[in-house]
Amino acid sequence: MFRKWRMALAFTASFSMLSPLGASAEEHHIRLGYLPVTGHAKFFVAQEQGFFAQEGLKVDLHEFANSADGIAAVVAGRLDAGAFGTSAPLIHFARGADLKVIAGVMGEDAYLITRRELTGQISGIKDLAGRKVATVRLASGDAILRYELHRAGVDWRKDLTIYELRNPPAVIQAVRTGQADAGVVWGPHDQRAQAEGLVVVLSSAALQPGHPCCRLVVSGSSLEKTEQWQALLRALLRAERFAARNHDQTVANIRKYIPLDDELIRSTYYRDTLDQSTDPNVSGVSDFWDAVTGAGFVESERDIHDVFALSFYQSALEQLAAAEPDEPLWRELLEKLALQEAS
Repeated sequence: MFRKWRMALAFTASFSMLSPLGASAEEHHIRLGYLPVTGHAKFFVAQEQGFFAQEGLKVDLHEFANSADGIAAVVAGRLDAGAFGTSAPLIHFARGADLKVIAGVMGEDAYLITRRELTGQISGIKDLAGRKVATVRLASGDAILRYELHRAGVDWRKDLTIYELRNPPAVIQAVRTGQADAGVVWGPHDQRAQAEGLVVVLSSAALQPGHPCCRLVVSGSSLEKTEQWQALLRALLRAERFAARNHDQTVANIRKYIPLDDELIRSTYYRDTLDQSTDPNVSGVSDFWDAVTGAGFVESERDIHDVFALSFYQSALEQLAAAEPDEPLWRELLEKLALQEAS
């Protein structure tokens, strides 16, 4: 599954910086879709801390209940960009949709939950044979579940019953009321589930360490908007840095969009099973593609390399590094990108 390939990056970065890192003469208007999850904090931070505005962007944030609805809005042109899992955009790509991944938003952060009385019976993937399992349609955790079942020799089509529900609260309710024996949710809903007496028995990070989740996706027809997408990624990279260094303010920013207790936000956002890199994670997406196609969850002859438009991320990083030469984070991310290109 772990296929390596050489990334074809277009080194087309422009080093003429906006002043100071934004405020171009023309304001770009972006309709940006998100899910109500702590993992999408970069969007909230970039909006609330003014990074979007400083980069010459007017961003309208649109909330969606699940990845299926969100990615359909991007495909239909109702959104300019959005972050809706990994499986949702790849399934649409497999069907011929003109979608491009330009960056990452989050990774890992899916969890298998069950009732306390079943923990002695459900502790691993094989234990789901003969069970009823609730998932959210087109969620990354759903795809990982099916691949891991396939890898364990359990036919996810025949050996268990999978219910595709609308959102994590519906999954929690199905498990809690006994309509399902187990379910797959993402943060912060794993902690919500535990607050309702359920138990987390597995994490996607343990099953597939480093796997990608939400990718930032745009329409292929919008790729000529080079300055707009570079500005968006500069804002998100600055938000990534801010969130890593300013925990209290980041929690406050998240709370404006996800009205949860501060400590619940803090514990679900700042934890090891949530990756917050803006890097597109090409190798991880490629591995994910191999997994879902190998499990029969996705059928396609398309080349996964064609889903990426990577020059915007490269350019945004180089522009930030040129403007802030003493910032070690930009150098580290550029070095990481170079290592991926060489692998």
